[in-house]
Amino acid sequence: MEFVTIGNPGNAADENGYPRPAGAVGYTYGIGKFEVSRDMITKFNASQSLKITLADLNLYGGNGMKKPATGVSWNEAARFVNWLNTSTGGFAAYKFTTSGVNDNMVLWTASDIEDFDVSNPYRSKRAMYVLPSYDEFHKAAYYDPLNQLYYVFPTGSNSRPTAVISGTTQGSAIYEYSGEANPLGPADVDSAGGLSPYGVMGFGGNVWEWEESSSELMNSNATSRRGIRSGDWDDSSFHALKSSNRGTIEPGNQLYDIGFRVVTLSSSAPPAVPEPSMMVIGTLFGLGGLAAKRRMKK
Repeated sequence: MEFVTIGNPGNAADENGYPRPAGAVGYTYGIGKFEVSRDMITKFNASQSLKITLADLNLYGGNGMKKPATGVSWNEAARFVNWLNTSTGGFAAYKFTTSGVNDNMVLWTASDIEDFDVSNPYRSKRAMYVLPSYDEFHKAAYYDPLNQLYYVFPTGSNSRPTAVISGTTQGSAIYEYSGEANPLGPADVDSAGGLSPYGVMGFGGNVWEWEESSSELMNSNATSRRGIRSGDWDDSSFHALKSSNRGTIEPGNQLYDIGFRVVTLSSSAPPAVPEPSMMVIGTLFGLGGLAAKRRMKK
């Protein structure tokens, strides 16, 4: 897992996107250059008695190992992130008190002295790997550190991206490819369109991505709907890719067009994460079903 450093701490917030304001982050962090791939989940599953069930994309371009991992609920993604922490000698980011892999988490509380953060009861203060908050996602996708401004699209432009099937051409994104006559699915995670100003791929189109943040942004209720961003390959419009678009979905939903990426809060340069097969397994995962697609947009 390769991370891109998101620097320029203390940047101004975006007052024109959604949520409003968004994108102001007071610390340096790293974010996955690519969406989490099916290969990462498959290799992890190979060493587990319980499995994450990935969405079947055979009707949408196939189940190649470099395709983004979809069909993973927020709850499962959070457990994957917990495993990244605990299997590398760290501390879980999210508090789960039951063993069902798609069970909801609970909030950290003041009694969890080393973990509780009053400003974000979802996330442990000790975690190195987390899901991206709405501010972390918004900054990495839409902020230009050189010119110190926000763009409408995550390809570093206020003009709609060029719709492509796959590739890395700057200014392109994976969207507008749907329908029975052309049932193309998401592109491989390393061919998912042009980069954001920071150099992150796939923020525009390809698959929707989970935010850590709840729908009301306060992270005060463990069962709240979670934010999703960036649109997917079969959005017929470019509007889903805009900085002003944010959807929300229940954390237990396992939809075939939602994936995720990981943030690292390492105080130094973001470390690379070795392949799951090379790491000590520390968190259990389980079966998940594929729900019917349901897209919620602002």
